[in-house]
Amino acid sequence: EPATLDEFAYRLTGSADLYEQTGRRPFASINFVTAHDGFTLRDLVSYNEKHNEANGEDNHDGESNNKSWNCGAEGPSDDPAVNTLRAQQQRNFLATLLLSQGVPMLSHGDELGRTQGGNNNVYCQDNDISWIDWATADLDLLEFARSVSALRAAHPVFRRRRFFDGRPVREAGAAGLPDIAWFAPDGSDMTAEDWETGYAKSVAVYLNGQGISDLDNRGQRVVDDSFMLCFNAHYEPIEFALPPAQFAARWIPAISTSANSGRGAVPAGNTVTVDARAVLVLQAESD
Repeated sequence: EPATLDEFAYRLTGSADLYEQTGRRPFASINFVTAHDGFTLRDLVSYNEKHNEANGEDNHDGESNNKSWNCGAEGPSDDPAVNTLRAQQQRNFLATLLLSQGVPMLSHGDELGRTQGGNNNVYCQDNDISWIDWATADLDLLEFARSVSALRAAHPVFRRRRFFDGRPVREAGAAGLPDIAWFAPDGSDMTAEDWETGYAKSVAVYLNGQGISDLDNRGQRVVDDSFMLCFNAHYEPIEFALPPAQFAARWIPAISTSANSGRGAVPAGNTVTVDARAVLVLQAESD
């Protein structure tokens, strides 16, 4: 059964459906893509099947349902298109993880492109199968992980202590906008039908920097920039219509997982192209 966008939205915003009713906060949600068991991030985008032959159990050990996709070839590939897509998928996972509400958990070496050669059960492999090979570290991926981590650290809108409620913010400068808003690619508000559509693969979310209901160490209200996060999991590029000027007059690209990331500021109400299987993060231009 295909996952729906509402499931994705809950996880991106700290899993209020799991924690809010029991009085817990977004930081109760430990978010991760990979862990010590299973594929590494690199292997998640490089293998459809486990390859645990080295464990001596005829490949019967380890989980067979890895929810992975090899991007068109099993294991190492010399196909530039396959490798480009794999690199982008890793960036997609890292960006989504690090910009979700809650606590991100990054498996060691995933920021470096660490591989276990498709082995998803390395309990018995205290050797080069499970070790980090520093000589083959993916420095481009590392730099990307650093940039997204820095964005998260610099902006409390990605680290809220309370769940979003979607209600208009009444504070000065907030223009009555909600603390969060969800848009279909055409710029319309997401409907109940949109959320439940299994084939929908694209959505944009507005995070209101004026809508953070937290206080800093001096007892002052936390205020941040606002952001638009555009997610396109479709296999073709998608045009996203940006909201009107009351949300922001102009949007500045902050993070793009696409290799084709060069673009300038985008005025309110215009459209922006998000490449196939890519994430684009836009930051509201400061006055």
